[in-house]
Amino acid sequence: MHAAVDTLGHLLTLFVGPADEQERARVGELAEAVQEATGESVELAYVDQGYTGERAASEARAHGVRLEVVKHPEAKRDFVLLPRRWVVERDFAWVSRFRRLVKDYERPPDTPAGLHVVAFACLFLRQANAVLGAGP
Repeated sequence: MHAAVDTLGHLLTLFVGPADEQERARVGELAEAVQEATGESVELAYVDQGYTGERAASEARAHGVRLEVVKHPEAKRDFVLLPRRWVVERDFAWVSRFRRLVKDYERPPDTPAGLHVVAFACLFLRQANAVLGAGP
């Protein structure tokens, strides 16, 4: 699964692909979808080490996005909080609370993609409700 979230953790775009596909294989498609969703306003994207390489960087650059790879320290001994990466990890931890998304049971990729969108929408609505103070 390839997903992009903003700095607040709101889902911008999501692609579900085969498990044997490299993460960097969809960088161009992902960058294009992010720019479409944000009105061409994204200049920098924090990515994990799966998106390293010149090809991934050039595909993102073609859509006006610079990739910054968040790497693990070389001598990692204990838990290390990686800058900006925790936003994505936190959101997918929240989404995994939705029972249907704990395991990938569905065969057509559109089904889990749609379920993830619904889960992120529920999370967003809960956050909006808390900010607006409308309800319990």
